[in-house]
Amino acid sequence: MASSKEYLDFILEQLSDLEDISYRAMMGEYILYYRGRIFGGIYDDRLLIKPVKSAIAYLSNAEYQLPYEGGKEMLLVDDVDNREYLTGLLDTVFDELPPPKPKKKKKL
Repeated sequence: MASSKEYLDFILEQLSDLEDISYRAMMGEYILYYRGRIFGGIYDDRLLIKPVKSAIAYLSNAEYQLPYEGGKEMLLVDDVDNREYLTGLLDTVFDELPPPKPKKKKKL
């Protein structure tokens, strides 16, 4: 099942207090970025985040779920209605998120 654009818009609105939130559509789902770093995504209308140490601590009772068959487990963020909670989560995990990989130059 693909995620809805309405759910994406809802999550983006909840994160609108943060600067530089972006997304990329991929196979009916959405990869989410904070200041250029991937922090998670929307899969089957669920907000899932990378299980870095600070996210595990912040989401103390979080459930691990697969974003798609064959994918790596991620943490389910179930309190998406609480705007302060979500912005606090991203501010907490940002330093642990891997920086973007440098893009390869195309050969002429």
